[in-house]
Amino acid sequence: MTMKAKEIRDLSADEIRERIREEEEQLSQLHFQHAIAELPNPMVLREKRRLVARLTTILKEKAQEQAAA
Repeated sequence: MTMKAKEIRDLSADEIRERIREEEEQLSQLHFQHAIAELPNPMVLREKRRLVARLTTILKEKAQEQAAA
C-alpha cells in the first residue's frame, strides 16, 4: 500500500523512522525473491523504493523544521 505525502506528514518522526526500516526490510526481501525467481508484479520494487524515498524526504523536512524552530 502506498502512502500519500499528506498521510506521511501526519505521522511522528519516530513512526516515520520505523516505517522506513520496515519498508527497507521488505524491499530487501523482494530484491532477494526477484533474484531467485520472477516476481508476479515487479512494479512493487519501484513502488517500495519510491515510498522509502518519500518517507526519507519528509523525515528530513521535519528535522529541518525542528532545527529552525
